[in-house]
Amino acid sequence: MRFRTLGRRHDATPGPRVSTLCLGTMPFGTRVDEATCFAILDRFVERGGTFIDTANCYSFWEEGAHGGDSEEVIGRWLAARGNRDEIVLATKAGARPAGPGVWPANAEGLSAQALRAGVEGSLRRLGTDRVDVLFGHIEDRATPQTDTVEGFGALVADGTVGIVGASNQATWRIERARSLARARGLAGYTCVQQQYTYLRPRPGATFGTGEHVTPELLDYARTEKADLTLLAYTPLLSGAYTNPAKPLPAQFDHPGATAQLAALREVARETGATAGQVVLAWLLGGDPQIIPVIGASGLAQLDESLDALDVRLTQDQCDHLDQAG
Repeated sequence: MRFRTLGRRHDATPGPRVSTLCLGTMPFGTRVDEATCFAILDRFVERGGTFIDTANCYSFWEEGAHGGDSEEVIGRWLAARGNRDEIVLATKAGARPAGPGVWPANAEGLSAQALRAGVEGSLRRLGTDRVDVLFGHIEDRATPQTDTVEGFGALVADGTVGIVGASNQATWRIERARSLARARGLAGYTCVQQQYTYLRPRPGATFGTGEHVTPELLDYARTEKADLTLLAYTPLLSGAYTNPAKPLPAQFDHPGATAQLAALREVARETGATAGQVVLAWLLGGDPQIIPVIGASGLAQLDESLDALDVRLTQDQCDHLDQAG
């Protein structure tokens, strides 16, 4: 396993030291049963992983779920293993349904009150007294950003949260929130989690309440890399790179992707790695360096992703991947 520092705190001290691969746990407790979840978490830690990501809403949309299912499984695993201090634990607030209505109109949002209530629920489910990283999960343009910034700042100030980040938010909103936090001497976003993968989405593609990394965000993250870390969720497109039975998501199914896929397969043949492993190596070795959030529904899938840490791309291979399409 390799490690890096996650952002920088508002007092200029380094953020937490984390594994360069983060384990995403969205299907835990719903599509992945508890015994398998425990086995995946155990293997991740055995192989040096320290960074685990969840959300207070995972996965309310699954049949029989209530939201918070993933957090509850992780909480039981932490209690069983007694290893809370060895884990950098990230969760998210803002997207959990807060009452009747149609989601996302009924999402809890990012007001200071909603953030406080959301974290308190997460702490109960996780069985812990703190969250190392808290992300604002989706956009909330009905709440003044000053309220959101002050809510996050208060949670950091009282020790409930270590550092804060944004997920699925536009670059200009992220910069505005960071500027507001600096002006008030509060903890601001030091990490950003967006969808990102090797394939570029077709022009004009949308992702619902999600946000894909844009060239603007990449440029911003390079400039601000001293205190801002970029994380990529769904980097492997849910297995579409390696599983012929899984079609590419519509946003990535376009003529430009054909050349990119050809380059990806060529580099995979040269390295002896799978296409998915090459994608992870490309993300880890880019500028800015990105932390992939990997998902797994079984041990073989997890091991394949973790083995990507052994794949080293040459500059020529990186150039070939970058210039394709």
